Amino acid sequence: MVFVGIPQNYTASPSSFTGTPSLTINYEATQDLDSTNAFEGPEKLLEVWFAPSATELGAAGPEGLKKVPGEIWKDMLDLVNCQVLSVISSEEMDAYLLSESSMFVWPHKLILKTCGTTTLLSGLPRILEIAALFAGFPRATAPASRGITVAAAPYRVFYSRKNFLFPDRQRGPHRSWRDEVRSMDKLFVNGSAYMIGKMNGEHWYLYLTEPGTMLTPPASPKEEVTFQETQTKVLNFPDAAPRTDCNEHDETLEVLMTDLDEENAKQFYLDNATAVAEKRHREKEGADDHVDVFSNTSDMDEETGGILPPELTTEGHALGTVVSESCGLSDVYSKSKFPDARIDAYLFTPCGFSANGVVPAPDNGPTHYFTVHVTPEPQCSYASFETNVPHSQNGKATADIIKQVIEIFKPGRFSITLFETKPALDEVDEANGAHDPAHAQRQAARRSNKMEHVEGYRRVDRIVHDLNGYDLVFRYYERNDWKGGGTSTWREGILGTSSCVVLDELLPVAAATFLPVQFPVNFALLYSILVSFSNVYLLAYILHSTA
Repeated sequence: MVFVGIPQNYTASPSSFTGTPSLTINYEATQDLDSTNAFEGPEKLLEVWFAPSATELGAAGPEGLKKVPGEIWKDMLDLVNCQVLSVISSEEMDAYLLSESSMFVWPHKLILKTCGTTTLLSGLPRILEIAALFAGFPRATAPASRGITVAAAPYRVFYSRKNFLFPDRQRGPHRSWRDEVRSMDKLFVNGSAYMIGKMNGEHWYLYLTEPGTMLTPPASPKEEVTFQETQTKVLNFPDAAPRTDCNEHDETLEVLMTDLDEENAKQFYLDNATAVAEKRHREKEGADDHVDVFSNTSDMDEETGGILPPELTTEGHALGTVVSESCGLSDVYSKSKFPDARIDAYLFTPCGFSANGVVPAPDNGPTHYFTVHVTPEPQCSYASFETNVPHSQNGKATADIIKQVIEIFKPGRFSITLFETKPALDEVDEANGAHDPAHAQRQAARRSNKMEHVEGYRRVDRIVHDLNGYDLVFRYYERNDWKGGGTSTWREGILGTSSCVVLDELLPVAAATFLPVQFPVNFALLYSILVSFSNVYLLAYILHSTA
């Protein structure tokens, strides 16, 4: 790791937060990175809270997770199979840019987001152990067979992801949603699992625990045999749950995009970014040159003729900054509104882009984040945008942020998830002068309606759900001229790809075996009918299991 002080005029660095900001670049990890085989863009997203807010850390002290040494986090990330590229540190939050996505650390919570074939959940037991050993959170007996001896019981845990593009390539506990749920059930008591969206189309998985999460106690041999896994609930309509007071407002917006416009996606390729950087470099030189034409010899031209700096011709942070500015990402949270907001970006070889944004509130409020990751190859194109900057703070409606993001990436289809805490009763009273719980719901409904229409796209799916202490809105859109394409199905997500492959291979064999050769039948039609019957059977099984 190399510790680098940040000049104020460096656009990719945090400016003057309270305390001394710093950017740390891991030059060893940035060597020989190549995104050629990084086909799985959709990320796994883990959020672990160890306290309700940064002001309620108890025995952990005011620094909490932020006092954990960087080398300890690096060892944990080795279990996940990713590396740290750089770190932006501020008093309230540390933002880690990873070889596969991002990690954010506050005193009271941690967010880890990884793409590709990373094994994110393999790092979860170690995170619980780190919180107990290094952050000072209360220790508890670790769940059995997790490779740790001590753990801190989290306040809440959230894990989510969209359906994978290539589920058969996943490793470890991520081979299927069922395996992921079982992995978390072995750690936590009374977790809840959901599948949100169309079973035969775009959908999103969510696992969460209740406030005051309890660790799963070590099981006796008899209990291990009768282990009951959490059943996944299928959400296709509004449901209701009681409001739970929350000490910290939590609002997370995710925009998950696939089938990116191929021409537009070229801006996330190394060659294109180098061309943009060269053009800017020449323009800057032309503006700065005040050379006597009579002494402008060829030798001098070689010396001052604007040889492009090496960092603008190779992958890394410099070209990442060029891309974040040229594509419009730097304008999502503009300097005029957030003067201290900075972006730490990285462009990969031969293509691919990642960025973390650190967004301090202009009124000395909490520091928030946004993160972007792009896989531009046409056969597996994907981009994601995630932020927890509250709509009340950024001066823009959530719908405006979504529109701006869509204009940057131009996807053929995309899904939106908006996850927001319900306001506590005293917050409702303060805002309205009277106890009116419905007021916040009406406000949320108005914001939701603004997201209903995105120019150039048709809304295909919309699901609103009340979870324990949170409101969840899921929407799925397709571009008006989008012709369609493949996506992993709900069967693959829940059962695993291998089971579906076996099923789909057996059906035509069975048809060929039991039907006479001379039987006049459209085989393709028969096969589709058999697959449909198998889907109905599996759906009935799942609904029966979750009843």
